[in-house]
Amino acid sequence: MAAWARAVRGLLLDVSGVLYDSGGDGGVPIAGSVEAVRRVKASGLKLRFCTNETQATREKFVKKLQGMGFDISVDEVTAPAPAACRILKERSLRPHLLVHNDLVPEFAEIDKANPNCVVIGDAAENFTYANLNEAFRVLIGMEKPVLISLGRGRYYKETDGLKLDVGAYMKALEYACDVQAEVVGKPAKMFFESALAEMGVPPQQAIMIGDDIVNDVGGAQRCGMRALQVRTGKYRPCDENHPHVKPDAYVNNLAEAVDVILQQL
Repeated sequence: MAAWARAVRGLLLDVSGVLYDSGGDGGVPIAGSVEAVRRVKASGLKLRFCTNETQATREKFVKKLQGMGFDISVDEVTAPAPAACRILKERSLRPHLLVHNDLVPEFAEIDKANPNCVVIGDAAENFTYANLNEAFRVLIGMEKPVLISLGRGRYYKETDGLKLDVGAYMKALEYACDVQAEVVGKPAKMFFESALAEMGVPPQQAIMIGDDIVNDVGGAQRCGMRALQVRTGKYRPCDENHPHVKPDAYVNNLAEAVDVILQQL
């Protein structure tokens, strides 16, 4: 039996690319993933859905997944926007938002007048030259610019192909303003530690399952977790020769990973 599957009390699941492939039609579940989630819940294992999704509020995002047949609720989701809001409140920061229109409601209780920082997420069609330049002007006008990014993914997969993610635009602002972004989504250590705390499971008893070799697998391993890479979503064969990150195992999909883990219980 697989050594990586032993002594597991909690699972952290990436969402896009592991549970479903997103797209303009709302997305399609990956074969076997709906049943795999159901089996994990029936097993008694602790479960968190860990997403860098920043194109919708958690409520809207969860409703979409429920519509695909997934057993998921808002309080089971660890996402970047709520973490960013905590930071903004703690540090009395007033953000200029460069985010998707559907994510704006997550920041409803945050003071956005006279911005003293920029928050960037996956803004999709809002990543116009004018909008990027406006964010640049806010940052470059500060004595000590503060750039908070809701992730640093390079790309993600939708049903019609790969799409540029927030990391590419974050890097442009970093370069132009000579600033280092504070990342609050994956692969930030704080993100994974928050998910583990919400489950009440130590890192050595948890497994992260993701399709992103750097943000999912590498980020989780740096927190002391085991991490698996699925061959779905944004996975590409060259990931298996990554120079720095070596998953504890590769699995064809979430269903295969769950099969092995549940056999060990």
